[in-house]
Amino acid sequence: MSFTRTLRAVSGAVLAGALVLGTAPAASADYIRDGQWALGAFGADDIRQHSTGKNVIVAVLDSGVNGNHPDLKGNVLSGKSFAVNGGPANQEAVEDHGTAMAALIAGHGHGPGRADGIMGLAPDAKILPIRTKDYDDSFHGNGFAAPLRYAVDHGAKVVNMSFVQARVDGEEKAAIAYALGKDVLLVAGMGNDGDATPQYPAAAPGVLAVGAVAKDGNVWKNSSYGSHVRLLAPGEGIYSAGLGSKYRQADGTSDATAYVSAAAALVRSKFPDLTAGQVANRLTRTAITPDGKSDIGTPSPKYGYGTVRPFRALTQDIPAGSKYGPLKAPEVEESRSEETGGATAGDAGVQEASGSSGIGIPPIVILGLVLVLFVAALVVVIVVVRRKKNNGGPPPGGPGGFGGPGGHVGFPPHQAGPYQQQPSSYGQQPSSYGQQPNPYGQQPGPYGSYPPVPPAQPPGQ
Repeated sequence: MSFTRTLRAVSGAVLAGALVLGTAPAASADYIRDGQWALGAFGADDIRQHSTGKNVIVAVLDSGVNGNHPDLKGNVLSGKSFAVNGGPANQEAVEDHGTAMAALIAGHGHGPGRADGIMGLAPDAKILPIRTKDYDDSFHGNGFAAPLRYAVDHGAKVVNMSFVQARVDGEEKAAIAYALGKDVLLVAGMGNDGDATPQYPAAAPGVLAVGAVAKDGNVWKNSSYGSHVRLLAPGEGIYSAGLGSKYRQADGTSDATAYVSAAAALVRSKFPDLTAGQVANRLTRTAITPDGKSDIGTPSPKYGYGTVRPFRALTQDIPAGSKYGPLKAPEVEESRSEETGGATAGDAGVQEASGSSGIGIPPIVILGLVLVLFVAALVVVIVVVRRKKNNGGPPPGGPGGFGGPGGHVGFPPHQAGPYQQQPSSYGQQPSSYGQQPNPYGQQPGPYGSYPPVPPAQPPGQ
């Protein structure tokens, strides 16, 4: 599969005839802005009163970015290309996918009042472009592991991964764990096959997996699904920036991923002390399901916790939650040493978790030691009993037996801990989110009427 085809697997096909010159008359540019239906659904004007993504770097692991596009100029860092020729990644002139993702995240429009062109959801965020592959779909180094580590080491707090692949190797899992260890939120698309086949990196533990929602508020017909999906975002008929001064329109979970990355940037800007998992917690707890519910306890395999609502995530009173929030703790695997035949880091973790010693002592030896200790303890008990019969009276230390009243040394009566005394706010308070006519809580629109969608029903059926 070529690099372009790999990206399309998440992005969907660009609609024919949808490219429009950015230097066209104002009516054309206004048409592009008016076509950004997701901004109206999100209530982007109100969102910008609370956060614009300032001081947050979002890495875009993709095809590279056209940093000279009029709607992106000034918001794109140099980045790095991991393709064979190397160099920066902000001068992309062949593939428009990365530019489109960057614009949905941090586009700032152009013209008087920046009223024309593409406006991103987090227009003050900075984009760190990282080209991950050559156009023949070949990786250089260890898959996306090196690009991801580069993003983490160069200041990214959110990483957008709008691509899919069949699996992840040990180096890539280690890179994901490295990112979460450095408090970086990873966001990836589910894919556009419309089935439950796991696609990576979205299916990897530690990654926030995103599906697509259509204009009518239902799950987009080609959005893949599964137990790892956590959020939905607009992914149908999405206008965005292209190469040169052009624009494009496309469908896919790739665009939805970019919107969730932008929402994460907004939250990270306003709440810089939250961990990556706690940012994900805010996004998932304020999302709304296609049947109008919010703050659900268990994600659906079709739509996760629901459609992201950035305005709610920025304004609701949400407990911070645990370090990883709704994310699964990442897995780490390392290659087994061929020279020594030693256990991998993953093997060591399994041994510790299962209670094994990991020292390599044969079970028969351990059993023998246990028997010896048992016999020795029995002998001690017999000796003590005989001495007590000979001497009489209680052991020293008073009537309590072990140094004081009640027979306890240093063990006070059990006290209930704070975790037992504090009521949990998760699922206890009635939610008002589902009562709003618009799930984004801003203005009435097509999202106001969600038909019920059975969780187990495949999308598009």
